[in-house]
Parts: sequence; C-alpha cells; structure tokens
Amino acid sequence: MNISTKLLKAAAGSAGGAGLDVDEVFSTFLYTTDGTSSKTITNNIDLSGEGGLVWLKRRSGSYSHSLYDTERGVQKQLQSDATTAESTETGGLTAFTSTGFTIGNVQNQSALGDMVSWTLRKSPRFFDLVKITVTGGCNRAINHALGSVPGMIIGTRYDVSGENWFVYHRGVNGGSSPEDYGLQLNNTYAQADESSYWQDTAPTSTQFTVGNNLNHSGGSFIFYLFAHNNSDGGFGPDSDQDVIKCGSYTGNGSATGPVVNLGFEPQWVMIKGTGYSDATGGDYRHWYIYDMMRGNPVQDSSSYGGKTIKANESSNESGTNYNPQPTPTGFKLGANRSATNYSGETYIYMAIRRGPLAAPTDATKVFFVDSGTAANNVLSTGFNPDMSIVGRTTGGSKYVGARLTGSSAYLFTDSTAAEASYPGWTWDESNQFKQGMYNANNVSWTWKRAPSYFDVVAYTGTGSAMTVNHNLGVVPEMMWVKKRSATDHWIVYHKGLNGGTDPEDYYVSFTNGGGTPAEANFAIFNDTAPTSSVFSLGNYTEVSGSGITYIAYLFATVAGVSKVGSYTGTGSAQNIDCGFSNGAKFVLLKAATGSGPWILIDSARGISTGGYDPQIEINGTSAQSASANNFNAHSAGFGIATGNPDINSSGTKYIFYAIAT
Repeated sequence: MNISTKLLKAAAGSAGGAGLDVDEVFSTFLYTTDGTSSKTITNNIDLSGEGGLVWLKRRSGSYSHSLYDTERGVQKQLQSDATTAESTETGGLTAFTSTGFTIGNVQNQSALGDMVSWTLRKSPRFFDLVKITVTGGCNRAINHALGSVPGMIIGTRYDVSGENWFVYHRGVNGGSSPEDYGLQLNNTYAQADESSYWQDTAPTSTQFTVGNNLNHSGGSFIFYLFAHNNSDGGFGPDSDQDVIKCGSYTGNGSATGPVVNLGFEPQWVMIKGTGYSDATGGDYRHWYIYDMMRGNPVQDSSSYGGKTIKANESSNESGTNYNPQPTPTGFKLGANRSATNYSGETYIYMAIRRGPLAAPTDATKVFFVDSGTAANNVLSTGFNPDMSIVGRTTGGSKYVGARLTGSSAYLFTDSTAAEASYPGWTWDESNQFKQGMYNANNVSWTWKRAPSYFDVVAYTGTGSAMTVNHNLGVVPEMMWVKKRSATDHWIVYHKGLNGGTDPEDYYVSFTNGGGTPAEANFAIFNDTAPTSSVFSLGNYTEVSGSGITYIAYLFATVAGVSKVGSYTGTGSAQNIDCGFSNGAKFVLLKAATGSGPWILIDSARGISTGGYDPQIEINGTSAQSASANNFNAHSAGFGIATGNPDINSSGTKYIFYAIAT
C-alpha cells in the first residue's frame, strides 16, 4: 500500500526568539475587479515561500466559492459549496507570490464586482495542508506537520466529481468523542455518527486517521488542517500567544446570548449548528462565515450588524441582525436566531485572532494624515484603518468614527451630540477608508489598532462603577470616552494630569465648556489607575449610565512611533523631546492647569521653523489658523516658538500626544 504524501515545511519563528504574527499567516482582503484584467493582491502573506490556501468568494450574485492551494498548484480550483472535481481555470489564481497572489479574469474570481479573499499560510500550530494519492483501499493514518492536535480538518477527493467535503471538528457532540462523528462542508447535514469519516480515531499532533469515505483507492485527496491553540500557540513577540481556536457553545435563545471566551478578540469566525433541534427549517445548519472587514459587525450594540457568507452555498453575502459581535476577549451572540443562537442547540466555531500582535516600529504603518489630496474622498492609508477623524480646514465639525461601531456611524469631537449615521462613512475596504462628509478643503487623521499604541473598545454602561477590558496590552496613557446612544461630554484621561501624580483622580474634556476648562478632580475614572488589561469607570452617566452605549479610544507611547507626554510652559521657545528621529507628523495638546483649546497640528499642513503652522482646534468648528507661527520643527519631536498662553504660558502644565513622521 503506497501513499504519496507531501508535507509542509516547518515555518515557525526562530528558536528562542519571537514567534510569527497573526498578520503573517492570515489575511482577509477585500478588492473590486473589472472582470477583464488580472489583479495582484498584496496582503503580505508569503505563499510562494511557505505555502498555503487562498479562499475566494464574490460578495454579490450567485457565484461559487473558489479554493486554491499551493499543494495542488495555480489555476486548480475547488468549490466548497459543490461536489465538482478540481477544474483548471487559466484565468483563475495564476500565481502565489511572496506577498500574496495574482488572479486572472475568470468570472468567479474577477467579474465586475466586490470580492473577499481569505488567505491562510502554512505554519505550525496554525494551518497545514496535505495532499495524498491513495493506492489500495483500506483505512489509514496520514502524517501531518501541524505540530499540534488539529482542532478542525476539512478534506475531499478532488480528481472526480460527486465527492463531499468531510469535516472533523473537536467541538462536535459537545466535544465528547468528536472523532466518532463527521460533518459535510458542502451541505447543511447535522453531525453523523459514522466510522467511515475518521475511523473513530482521534487525531494526534503528527497524524490523523481516515475511514472509507475519505479513502477511495486510486483517488487524489486534499486535507486542510486547522489548529486549536490552548495557551500553546507560540505566536507573537514572546512566542506565547494563541491565534486560532476551535470550540463549541450552546445557544440560549435569548437576546443576551452566549458569550464565548477565546482569550483574544477575533477577526474571523465560522459557525455551524450540529444538531436537529430547529423545527423551523434548519438555518442553524449552514456554515456561516463572518469577518471584521465586511460590513463591520458592531461591537456592543443592540444592532449586531455585519455580513455573513455561507461556505456551503453560492449565494451572495447577506446582512443580518444576529451575527456574532467581537469583544476584547472573544465574541457574543444575541437574538433568538437559529443561525447562531437557537435555545439548546450546539454550535461549533473556528475563530482567528485579530492582529497585529507586536507593537509597531514604523508610524506610517499605523497612522495616516491627509490634507485634501484624497481622490473621491478615498483615503489610501496603506493599512486597514480602525479610527478616523475628518474635518475641514475652512471650518465645520470634526467627524470621528471607528470600524468597531460600523459603517456610517459617527460622533463629533466638538459636540456632545449622540452617535449619528451617514452612508458616506464606510470601513468596508482594505488598506483604505471612504469618507463622504466633506469633498473640499478636507483634512483627516487615521489610526490602526496595534498593541502598545492604540486600541478601541465599545461597551455598555452598568449604572454603577465598572471595569472594561481592552487589548492595548500596556497601561493606557491617554483615553477618550464618549457616550454613543445619548448626548454627553467627551471625557479624557491623560497620564500628565495633576503633574502625573494620581492622574486617574482627574479628567479634562473636549466639550465641557467653550474654553475647555482646566483639569478637574473628579472620580469619573473611579480614582483607579488603568492597567494593561482593564480601565475603571465611576458611577457617572458620562461613562457608565445603565444600558447606555459608549466608545473608548486608548493611546500609549511606543518608542520612536508615538508619545503621550507633558511639559511646563516657559513663555519662550523650547523643544519637546518625544524620542523621535525625524520630527512629529501629528501633535495634539492642551493646557492642563489652565483653560484653553485642544490644538492640533500636522506635517501635511505644515510644521516649520520660522514659517506658518496651520493649527486646528479639535474641540471647535472654526477654520484653521493659517497665519499662526507657534511651532517649530524639531527632529526629536516638536518645538514651541512663542509664549502663546494656549501652548506655552510660563508655569502652566500642558499635556500632549504626538506621532512620529
């Protein structure tokens, strides 16, 4: 009995050093095609060197899923929603590259319209793929190089039509002897207790066993293996982070559905119901795929939002109000919906962590500033943005929105108004962001979430003192908190308040008073210092009203990238050292011990020595002050040129936030 098996090469980080980042092994990338020409997708996943899988789906219309992998080769397409044999598509995926892949003009991949791609790179404890050709006809064990016990396995025979996609999942049957059961990816069947799937043999860290359904003599098979990390993932700067989990939960049929604790915030989730309990038609048995790029599931809201694609159907993506919501530590379900939360039903899931895992080393990878140059109001940031502030140099409100609160939702940094909606404000893009608020004299500042640098959290108040989880990974040094579902002030924490002594006992605001008063001693942060995993809030409606929704933006210092700091005014020129090497691209500052506006300058509009430095008040609606000469260029940060009381009054304490060029 001969088996031709090709195993992946180990691609872990160097021994004793940093592990891989999740952004190096997984990508959700959205793109639009013209239907006539090829397109190169740059998602920074090394497929040509390491190998992996590219899963494509057109988002509108009835088009099958298209799966290409490096074991079977370019142009070799499989469809997860069908039992058709592998087809050769000369205009399909035509190249695996060191930074992604290239597609041709086959209709399924690049007809005029919007597409989604999910790319998984081969890596120990994350993903493996195994191709075999069977001779003989008995059950067998197959070697793999996942380096851990698989949490999920998907396999099919691809050289003939009529073969199902068979699935092993560790959460089937509630996790009790899951190797005795099987599922099928291309249909809605419930779990089946049959040895012909996996030979009633649990997979190990080196092998998995297949039965007769997956072992036809002379057949060619492909298997995709997904890991389940359980504090053994080995990813991240210290090689101690998990990035993928496979598990199960039981629906409760309640609007406050189950909360699944992954230990991380997911960016991609697949969910399927496994049983027979739904008498209304079995929607729960579809394979639902959700990701944070498409339609943006809203975090902590009664509207769950987002869009789903069914792996077992060719149908277009659909928007629903029962999709899972991401949390800082997992995801939660809501509404009595058979798809994800039918009472008593067991659901299995696979979840992949949001990246990155490491602090940034280059500010251009996590911050973007534009001053009226964006074509058609499309901000080509070069990264997947998570928050943006958009204003106009000639005056008007400053809009601010976040991916986690969904497309169209926005607040004003200069107003106490509740969250509103505008269709021109969209996050459903890769490496760019669209704003439709202003189409002339625009200025915008855009951030990407990253450890130690910037995080966003949406939460609901309890009506009492509370703590909120976050994923900044370090102690926040500045926080902006704003009520979303009703009017109220912006509340700001900064480590420089009260001269840096017990700053958690104080706050300032963007909107509390026209002149934005000096720091105030008030227990709005519960007089409790934030930590690297939570921040505390007092029993005040500004930050913790019962049932009220809020948004919090968290900032910290990253050497050479960002600086949260403070200084004392001297009344004469001085330089503020931020530890940068080529000056500041962005500076936001305010008098802490005196009344004064929040002043914002940036390099797109100019920070120069001896020249004018256009400055905007982020808490006001007036036009930028284009004739001011209050700042100087300084390679280590920024310089202050004058004794202007708003920025440099002698003896006044100032707080600031700066980002490097």
